[in-house]
Amino acid sequence: MRTENLSGGFTDPSVQSAHAFRAVMEAMARPGTIHDIAGAEPPAPLSRAAGAVLLTLCDTETPVHLAGATDCDAVRTWLAFHTGAPLSGPSHCMLAVGEWGALAPLSSYPVGTSEYPDRSATLIVECAELAASGATLRGPGIRETARLSLPDTEAFRTNRAHFPLGLDFIFTSGSQLAALPRTTEVS
Repeated sequence: MRTENLSGGFTDPSVQSAHAFRAVMEAMARPGTIHDIAGAEPPAPLSRAAGAVLLTLCDTETPVHLAGATDCDAVRTWLAFHTGAPLSGPSHCMLAVGEWGALAPLSSYPVGTSEYPDRSATLIVECAELAASGATLRGPGIRETARLSLPDTEAFRTNRAHFPLGLDFIFTSGSQLAALPRTTEVS
């Protein structure tokens, strides 16, 4: 086991995880807004933002699916050491992380049930950049409209059509994040 995989977690977990949780909740409550998030130094290819989200949302009862390049020894070891989160396939995960293409197909993730719509997956999508441009967003938490650079608008329209079921998305790039809950209309 390489020692660098054991570093990079929060240095002040109670304070840093609270700040990170606040950033995630603000992003979910206000879709399309871009927030800074700090505190994690995960191994490549994870961004600092994705690492902070994983440190904040994962525990020993949070199955995580690592997609594409994120499914490597360094990330597996880092995640296990800092969170204890079990790894799973896409059909049984609560969180999945990877680049957009690696996370496909979206139909392989749990979308909840009519009795328990909250038992769906949240996908952490690693992006080259986040920008307040591109797709137009409407819905709860958005005054009139917001804009966000999304990898595929049609996939998010299809996801919204299944509401109250569906997936939630957190987009990460460098030390920034944005979110798109299933309630958001995309055009």
